[in-house]
Amino acid sequence: MNITLRCLFAGALAVGLFAEGATFAQSAGCTISRDAGGRQVFSCPGGVKVTAEAGASFRLADRNRDGSPDSASLRRKAILVDVDSSQHAGGFQVVTPQAIAAVRGTQWAVDVAGGKTSVLVVRGSVAVRRPAGEQVVLSPGEGVDVSDGTGPLVVRRWPAPRVAALLARLGQ
Repeated sequence: MNITLRCLFAGALAVGLFAEGATFAQSAGCTISRDAGGRQVFSCPGGVKVTAEAGASFRLADRNRDGSPDSASLRRKAILVDVDSSQHAGGFQVVTPQAIAAVRGTQWAVDVAGGKTSVLVVRGSVAVRRPAGEQVVLSPGEGVDVSDGTGPLVVRRWPAPRVAALLARLGQ
């Protein structure tokens, strides 16, 4: 009977998670909360904060095993990463199917949709490159769209409506 109840509970929990479009992420020592818009907020050791759009698919990793995440693998939707460089040494990177965005300390958003990755810098600077390619460096207000291919990455100042739309999805 105990096994049956556990199986029923696990099944109900799984159905609830899939129905909600839950974010699938490892917490890597972070505390997790949910804001009023259904976004998950990961507050992590070492001055790292990650806000995930509802339904985002990503995984946090602590590659150097110092107790603080230093990488996110993003597969779907958007995350906002805020890294306090005074607390977090060694940088942070977001890896998507199309791009790698890395920083020392800043705030930036990464969105994966429709076969492309879009990166927007809110504060600081971010280096973005394809897995095999030359990098570009973004400053606040600048963004880049990275699709499959080998053409050069083009840095653009994003129009205010585009910035506002992405940041609104992330509760900003």
